[in-house]
Amino acid sequence: MNVTEELLDLQSLKGQTRGMDCFVSVCEAVDDMKLPLSKVSGIITDGAPAMAGERSGLSTMICNKVSEEGSNAIKLLCIIHQLGREPLCAKHLKFDHVMKPVVKAINSISSKSLHHQQFQQFLLNIQAEYGDVTYHSDVRWLCRGSAMQRFFSLREEIGRFLGEKGQPMEELSDPVWLADLAFLVDITKHLNALNVNLQGQEAAVSQLYAHIKAFGIKLQLFQRHFFPKDNISAQMMSYATAIASLSMEFNKRFRDFAVIEKDIFSSPFSVDSDDAPPQLQLELIELQCDDEQHGKHQQLSLVDFYGQLDKGTFPEMRTFAKKMLSLFGSTYLCEQTFSVMNKNRLRSRLSDSHLCDILRISTASLKPDLASLLKSRSQYHPSH
Repeated sequence: MNVTEELLDLQSLKGQTRGMDCFVSVCEAVDDMKLPLSKVSGIITDGAPAMAGERSGLSTMICNKVSEEGSNAIKLLCIIHQLGREPLCAKHLKFDHVMKPVVKAINSISSKSLHHQQFQQFLLNIQAEYGDVTYHSDVRWLCRGSAMQRFFSLREEIGRFLGEKGQPMEELSDPVWLADLAFLVDITKHLNALNVNLQGQEAAVSQLYAHIKAFGIKLQLFQRHFFPKDNISAQMMSYATAIASLSMEFNKRFRDFAVIEKDIFSSPFSVDSDDAPPQLQLELIELQCDDEQHGKHQQLSLVDFYGQLDKGTFPEMRTFAKKMLSLFGSTYLCEQTFSVMNKNRLRSRLSDSHLCDILRISTASLKPDLASLLKSRSQYHPSH
């Protein structure tokens, strides 16, 4: 029950990058390592058409190939990519009347070096909480969250500075607009916090989905708070509607993870055995009636808990746990690999094999036993 995340291989696509081209490269990498495709438990993609297409996408073709091998694999979209895609916020939080003035003000300060230096000095002179505004990014909505939070914290200082420069920002004196700004800042703050919680290596699908599930419950709480017993204002109603729309989209996007997780893996003692797959029901009943195992579940991590289960008594539960632990909830490891590759200034001079070796060493979690390797050699430098 040892779980590791390692780079299998690096395949160069020098021609087309269709789903079939990616599929051929993946099969070559698996064959080179002499790994059976029947052991593949799932494939996680970033949602690109070549990866997630229903007919000719990489994930579909791999799942079909695994089925031919007599097994089954799950295809999912990366949790982080689903959360970070701009339509999630832009489509359901329609606050362009807030974002456009904020972006315009930030650009007015930051685009000109003289204005930028004067603004920094202005904040220093009045001993403001922060020393500068944060640049925004149009690539992803969530990247704007930090810029908006900094803008909200410095809204009075920014209003004074722009007024002195003859560029007054009238929105800063509008209480309705400021309320919309505060609402958007709060929502993006929670979304950014969720995004950070989903980052990192060796996170089980159940752990990632737990953060998603918790955020969905928070959205329901926010929505209830916007409906007090007395008459609700039109502005409050718009906030509640936006949160309700965002909540529905969350449930829609992450329903695949909800079906897979089902609490059987993370909370085997609280789930109804009738809701479990048929092959797990008898062992699940046996497990739930074992008080000693219940205590171990509370004390140990999920990996250690399932690892200590008796192979003869709980074979199906152990197999189910291995499949869940081997699923990737996100493409974080791939994104990290890309980052390592882009930081290498000599990457344009490297061959494909050398680049693959460098990436494997850079991303590996296994530590080589250098002393043992050196002792196994007759001489350290074979060239002389």
